[in-house]
Amino acid sequence: ELQQRGLQPNVITYSALISTCGNGGQWEKALELFDEFERRGLEPNIITYNALISACGNGGQWEKALELFDELQRRGLEPEIITYNALISACEKG
Repeated sequence: ELQQRGLQPNVITYSALISTCGNGGQWEKALELFDEFERRGLEPNIITYNALISACGNGGQWEKALELFDELQRRGLEPEIITYNALISACEKG
């Protein structure tokens, strides 16, 4: 819908959408949005990964949360306290 209005989604837009999906328990949709995000050639930041890890945690997908944690480090991103809290929460729920 954003594109139909002539707006180009960016890392902030996608991170917010991913976070919203995660808060609503729609972890699969959050991952779909991330795939779309990458297809557009956008670079995720730590906020994007925090939202993804939280989304997976809310959906009981602790293994995927761990995979995302590894991925963000491979990309050279530095985990922060929010990242660790989301990861711990994901593992706790799993």
